[in-house]
Amino acid sequence: MKLLRTLILSLLFLAGSVLVAAKAWAFCGFYVAKADATLYNQASQVVIARSGNKTVLTMANDYQGKLKDFAIVVPVPVVLKKEQVTVASAKAIARLDAFSAPRLVEYFDPDPCAPQFSYEQRPLPAAAPTPRRDAPGQRSHNSLGVTIEAKFTVGEYDIVILSAKESGGLETWLVENGYKIPQGAKDLLRPYIRQKMKFFVAKVNLKEFEQAGYQNLRPIQMTYDSPRFMLPIRLGMVNAEKAQDLLVYLLTPTGQAEITNYRTVKVPSGNEIPTFVKSEFNDFYTSMFQTSYEREGRNVAFLEYAWDMANCDPCSAEPLTRAELKEAGVFWLDQPEQPSHLSFPFRRPVPTTGAFITRLHVRYTRDKFPEDLMFHETNNRELFQGRYVLRHPFMQEATCSQGKQYVRSLPRRFEQEAQTLAKLTGWDIQEIRKKLPKIQAPSLSWWERLWIIVRGG
Repeated sequence: MKLLRTLILSLLFLAGSVLVAAKAWAFCGFYVAKADATLYNQASQVVIARSGNKTVLTMANDYQGKLKDFAIVVPVPVVLKKEQVTVASAKAIARLDAFSAPRLVEYFDPDPCAPQFSYEQRPLPAAAPTPRRDAPGQRSHNSLGVTIEAKFTVGEYDIVILSAKESGGLETWLVENGYKIPQGAKDLLRPYIRQKMKFFVAKVNLKEFEQAGYQNLRPIQMTYDSPRFMLPIRLGMVNAEKAQDLLVYLLTPTGQAEITNYRTVKVPSGNEIPTFVKSEFNDFYTSMFQTSYEREGRNVAFLEYAWDMANCDPCSAEPLTRAELKEAGVFWLDQPEQPSHLSFPFRRPVPTTGAFITRLHVRYTRDKFPEDLMFHETNNRELFQGRYVLRHPFMQEATCSQGKQYVRSLPRRFEQEAQTLAKLTGWDIQEIRKKLPKIQAPSLSWWERLWIIVRGG
């Protein structure tokens, strides 16, 4: 049966609506606080724009607490200067999330009694070819082996860059400076010290925050040169009660970015599922992801989207403009943007932006992810999207012979969709069947039944 038209749904899988709401912001660091409040980080987003050895790392901040003071500790490969750190717009991260979100598409069956025309299925589009220096740090707490390499304020954040000789000394320094360290932090700090990494400590300057009238803490964005293409996640496990969700948006000029030290698998995609899922998409995707996560052994990264940022098909949101891409950290853009003549939800047929996005979803625990995430750039420009299909049946009266056969075929199709949904999500098949459309099979004459048997209908 030919499908005449497609409507892109606005039901997107957005990080904020499906992942557990986060009370903290610590994808790669643990929270330390001066108050006695217990902080747990459940879901995080990070953007990494990478070309060669140059990296722009943006950490989303969705902190919701009311603490008088708090700070985050993040391992970094180099000593950062003030001009290498800035506050970024949360809008750019939200735009990347919306653009790359797994999506529903729906098709509508035509009238089976109307003349049928042949429509070629449109293939996925091919991707196009390819300051002021702070004063030198002074040695502090010699007996602890901790050095303050740099100290500065950016926006609402007071930032200190530390180096340390041993984890116990660093832990002691943080405690003596008023930070409550989660139990077990010392053991996780030790490997970073052995790798000679530095520690980025950002604390909220509440006076600056209140005077500026900010409603929410803004993302922190840092730039640096390093051959290490990595994302530290182990410290973020210190104060997590359960598995954490991490969305990583990797932007490169060449193609997909891949994790080298863990398996990456694609989320199930292209499946036809019952139409009632339209109103239950968040529950569907949450269950489907958890089922896939358990089937894969709970130690893999899931690819949810891979695409050239110049276009989309179907579009869950407009492609980002060059200005928005630069806000997200894409620093290698130098060509003027071409105007778009097609509007949402159709793909924008403009030359490549020079930016390729890879969206990875990682659900991790300390026992299943004992190492930080290590990446590398590739020239693989294969396009992929998490995409789920609804096919609405033609529900008006169909009196012709073909129409009667079409109606007779629907229960079998609905059952197949129900079985697919149960397999993807683990939902009870009996409960799924209760929500399927009710179709009354038309009565057939004896000769119509004969033709069906003869033709194998």
